[in-house]
Amino acid sequence: MRIDIVTLFPEMFEGAFSHSILKRAQAKGHANIHLHNLRDWSSGKHKNVDDYSYGGGAGMVMMVEPMVRCIEELQSKTSYDEVIFLTPDGELLNQKIANQFSTKQNLLIICGHYKGIDERIRTHFITREISIGDYVLSGGELAAMALTDAIVRLIPGVLNDETSALSDSYQDNLLSPPVYTRPADFRGWKVPDVLLSGNDKEIAQWRYEQAVERTRQRRPGMLGVDHESTD
Repeated sequence: MRIDIVTLFPEMFEGAFSHSILKRAQAKGHANIHLHNLRDWSSGKHKNVDDYSYGGGAGMVMMVEPMVRCIEELQSKTSYDEVIFLTPDGELLNQKIANQFSTKQNLLIICGHYKGIDERIRTHFITREISIGDYVLSGGELAAMALTDAIVRLIPGVLNDETSALSDSYQDNLLSPPVYTRPADFRGWKVPDVLLSGNDKEIAQWRYEQAVERTRQRRPGMLGVDHESTD
C-alpha cells in the first residue's frame, strides 16, 4: 500500500513513523508512506498557503491554489483509491472504516490546519472526510498519524501474528476481553483458572462472555445483535 500525506509539518511524523509497527511495515515493504510539504506548491515569495476568510471572521483558511497544484501533481503520478481529508466534521473513524481503507492500494491524506481548507477543494477533490473524534485539534497531523496506524496494522503481513488484529476491540462489534500474562499469582491477584486450563473451547467461551460483558458495561450501543454463546 502507498500512503501519501500532505501536511504543513512533515517533521511531526518522523517519530511516529520511525518506530514499532509502522517502522516494520515500511521496512518489510508492506506500506510505503510519503510526506509532502504543502508549501512546496506555493507560488508566493514567503511560501504562504493561507489567507483571510471571505466574509470576515477569526482565523485563516488554507488557500485553494497550492492545495490544488499539490493534489493534481500527486494524482498525475499515482491513481488514488481515496483522497481523504481529516476534519472535525467528517465521518467518525471506526474499525469498519479502517478495515475498508486497509484493502486499498493507494491513499492520499490531506491534513487541514487553521480554520480548514477552502471549500472548493472539498467539493472537487476530496472523496472521503474523516474525523477521529468530536473535538478539535490544532491540525490534521495527529489525526493522520492515528488513521495511518489504524490502517497499516491491518495489512496482511504487518503484524507478526496476523490473527492479533482479528481479536482487537471493535472487529466483531465487541470490546476485547481482559488479558493476563505471567506470573499467574501476583500478590494474591490470580489469573482466572480457565485461562490456565488448556481447554481451548472453554477459554474461547470465557473470552467471549467477558467481551460481551465488558461491551455491555462500557459500550452498550455496540450490542446491536444478540451475543450469548459461541456455539
